[in-house]
Amino acid sequence: MEAISFAKLSGAGNDFVIIDNRQNVIPENETDFVRKVCARRVSVGADGLLLVENSDVADFKMRYFNSDGSEVETCGNGARCIARFAYIEKIVPSSEMRFETRAGIYGAQVMEDSVKLRMGDATGIRLNFPLTLSNGIYTVSFVNTGVPHVVYFVDDLEKVDVVKIGRETRYHKHFQPEGTNANFVKMRDGDALDIRTYERGVEDETLACGTGCIAAAITAAAMGEAVSPIVAHTRGGYPLKIYFTLEPQGAREVFLEGDARIVCRGYLLKDSWSC
Repeated sequence: MEAISFAKLSGAGNDFVIIDNRQNVIPENETDFVRKVCARRVSVGADGLLLVENSDVADFKMRYFNSDGSEVETCGNGARCIARFAYIEKIVPSSEMRFETRAGIYGAQVMEDSVKLRMGDATGIRLNFPLTLSNGIYTVSFVNTGVPHVVYFVDDLEKVDVVKIGRETRYHKHFQPEGTNANFVKMRDGDALDIRTYERGVEDETLACGTGCIAAAITAAAMGEAVSPIVAHTRGGYPLKIYFTLEPQGAREVFLEGDARIVCRGYLLKDSWSC
């Protein structure tokens, strides 16, 4: 295979390479392929890579890889982008669809300027427990929104060393072996919040994280700080709206709504993954 058709999409500032892999066009060494294609400056560059594959239980299957080549359960912003991709490429017959992820079956509705995504339940919520890091003891919360997320509530987002604290949290022994994402949240008035996220797999701060926004919103609601729907203002400047029904251990009927934009289409030549 000398060239692979792809599209690059962006959701709330997260960017993704998306490939229709229903005919198994991806080279066998997926990890190496993903890592090289997602490398910025020497290839296309992206926060992650998404594959559309065949499914026996839904319209298609979504596989998500972080930029380091690791395959993980899901990605909220990526799921919205793959839904728009599937609709535009006529992989699905209508603007409403169901697709398979490692975190369960998602539903999506593609609209003119946004995609509304129904995700799986959020589980395992823990509020306000101590976490010891190298520079002190922090009070944090945790919830699994398809992937694990720690949530820090802070007074000043600009003063937070997101990379340092986020990386230490991500590899903390308490969350091993799979690790966790780390979110830093400041509440706004009117059921809204500001958020910055350190993402595992990317191993850096990203401009947005859909599942992190969901984790922050659910945690805020569980603490009595806001009620659904909650608007999350991301570093990328694109707000995400989160709807849910709060439960004692998490939330059900979880929806994530926000933008999903096509940046470009093209062909990956062999040099893009053999660099």
